[in-house]
Amino acid sequence: MSCYFLKLFYALLLLLLHAAGSILGFNSLPNSAEIKCIESERQALLNFKHGLIDKYGMLSTWRDDNTNRDCCKWKGIQCNNQTGHVETLHLRGQDTQYLSGAINISSLIALENIEHLDLSYNAFQDISISLIPELMGSFTNLRYLYLSDSLFGGSIPSDIGKLTHLLSLDLSDNDLHGKIPYQLGNLTHLQYLDLSDSDLDGELPYQLGNLSQLRYLDLGGNSFSGALPFQVRNLPLLHTLGLGGNFDVKSKDAEWLTNLSSLTKLKLSSLYYLSSSHHWLQIFDCSLSDTNIQNLRELRLFDCSLSDTNIQSLFYSPSNFSTALTILDLSSNKLTSSTFQLLSNFSLNLQELYLGDNNIVLSSPLCPNFPSLLILDLSHNNMTSSVFQGSFNFSSKLQNLDLRNCSLTDGSFLMSSSFIMSSSSSLVFLDLSSNLLISSTIFYWLFNSTTNLHNLFLDNNMLEGPIPDGFGKVMNSLEVLYLFDDKLQGEIPSFFDMFSFLCDQSTAAYLATLDVSHNQIKGQLPDCWKSVKQLVILDLSSNKLSGKIPMSMGALVNMEALVLRNNGLMGELPSSLKNCSSLIMLDLSENMLSGPIPSWIGESMHQLIILNMRGNHLSGNLPIHLCYLKRIQLLDLSRNNLSSGIPSCLKNLTAMSEQTINSSDTKSDIYWNDKTSFARRDADPLKLFRPAIFEVSKLRFCS
Repeated sequence: MSCYFLKLFYALLLLLLHAAGSILGFNSLPNSAEIKCIESERQALLNFKHGLIDKYGMLSTWRDDNTNRDCCKWKGIQCNNQTGHVETLHLRGQDTQYLSGAINISSLIALENIEHLDLSYNAFQDISISLIPELMGSFTNLRYLYLSDSLFGGSIPSDIGKLTHLLSLDLSDNDLHGKIPYQLGNLTHLQYLDLSDSDLDGELPYQLGNLSQLRYLDLGGNSFSGALPFQVRNLPLLHTLGLGGNFDVKSKDAEWLTNLSSLTKLKLSSLYYLSSSHHWLQIFDCSLSDTNIQNLRELRLFDCSLSDTNIQSLFYSPSNFSTALTILDLSSNKLTSSTFQLLSNFSLNLQELYLGDNNIVLSSPLCPNFPSLLILDLSHNNMTSSVFQGSFNFSSKLQNLDLRNCSLTDGSFLMSSSFIMSSSSSLVFLDLSSNLLISSTIFYWLFNSTTNLHNLFLDNNMLEGPIPDGFGKVMNSLEVLYLFDDKLQGEIPSFFDMFSFLCDQSTAAYLATLDVSHNQIKGQLPDCWKSVKQLVILDLSSNKLSGKIPMSMGALVNMEALVLRNNGLMGELPSSLKNCSSLIMLDLSENMLSGPIPSWIGESMHQLIILNMRGNHLSGNLPIHLCYLKRIQLLDLSRNNLSSGIPSCLKNLTAMSEQTINSSDTKSDIYWNDKTSFARRDADPLKLFRPAIFEVSKLRFCS
């Protein structure tokens, strides 16, 4: 009997040890038997990759060879460690890397167990617009679906309503149109829904009120109309709400909104009835005991036809102003300077204030009181006279100041001999573009009021200069400098002496973008470009430059755009330019350059999308190496003295055919606009460049 219990004891002990080993991983499979991805799913991922353009290597590990066959180890993929099924596909792009080209989501249908799909911030577009496929509803295990800002068009598939396990859905910042399908009301587990900034319209389906688990709902930046479908006690957990469109707002809508006890962010845009709705304006009255708006940290009332009277009714006393509010956006309304003064009295905690595109007129020195302000936007208003004389006390913490198109003149920045100002080391972004500045006054004001600028925009003024000596040393932290479309003139040696930081690494260590195009600058280019190796964009077009392109320009190995169009440059292209292998855009057109077209353009500059050398004195044969430019979409060598024929291999440059021209590369900071010139970063990024090959009247294709 004792022997039996002893055997039973040992048996139980072995079972316990085995269980402990499983829990601690002692009995895990050796590497040779580890779980790998399913072959059918690997093939599905490879099919998905086909047609995509991956110039930044996001899919570099996705290879169909023996070196890396396990798709569970590919970048952006996560598999279940027990079954090997793909559960996550995370290919979110960003400014510095993204996917482009044709996308085929349908090829992923074999990923039956996928739970997380993120293809946002890419540039998917091919011959026709990229659509979100109807079979999206087949991915029934999806919990997270992110397709924002990736150039998707068409309508929202109703079958998305079959993804009943979804927790997050983001389709924002695309080219979607039509109505929101009522089937989205079936997604009762949804916590995050963002359909903002598209071209959606029509009435909101009442079924959206079924989404009781929603914490985040953004429908702003669209053209909805009709009545709001929400009733009191709908969406009780919301902390962020964005609505955009010409809704017919009612008192019951205000009652619904005031009962959202968790609401901290409210964004209303293009609600033109808001200014005349007593019920809606009353919800912002924090002095009322039955409102929950006192919890708001962010309030945006954009393009709602609001007047000073409306704002005064909102913020008539300190007790009515939420102490939690840190972000206030009242852009594109009908406000005047009295609102600006009113807000300065009650906004001690504001960190961001946006008042652009109103009717604010400021004609006397400013003495506002915004002690916590980090960002201030007063663009597209009217500020005349001595607005900044002797005072720059918006906030000692101010980082971003936007004064575009404010009718500012030299008189706005005059300083008396007794002028004393403490320089702002916090200000890093200053936009003074599209004003009426002419003389050097603004530069002296900058000397005395800023010490740490990273971005300075002075374009589209009437600046004639001169730019004072030492400007570069004061601006030694600059990363972006725009001076295009002004009237700067004079010989380039003296001009660039004023920009002495170009030839001094210690004072130009961060400069990445320099645009001095469309001025009247004369003389030869300086030969000190080795000091600004970090330049990414250089535009000196439409000036009166002469002489040769200096050899030191070849040191700009990070440069993506070099634009020297419409000057008087001459001589052959320096061979050092072959080092600029990152170039996407090379425009040397309308000069007097001579000699042959170098073969190294095709051999070294494989990233080129735009090559424009028209209107020069180039001669000789077309190098066959141009056929290596597989990504070229605009090639213009017309109006030169070229001889012989056109290499037949140029027929294979399919990216240049009209049928394949797309906007897949318009995520770049540059694009080709109607005047074939650079445009600033914040411009519309969806302008397409059209295909253009050189004239062939005197040339023939070679066999």
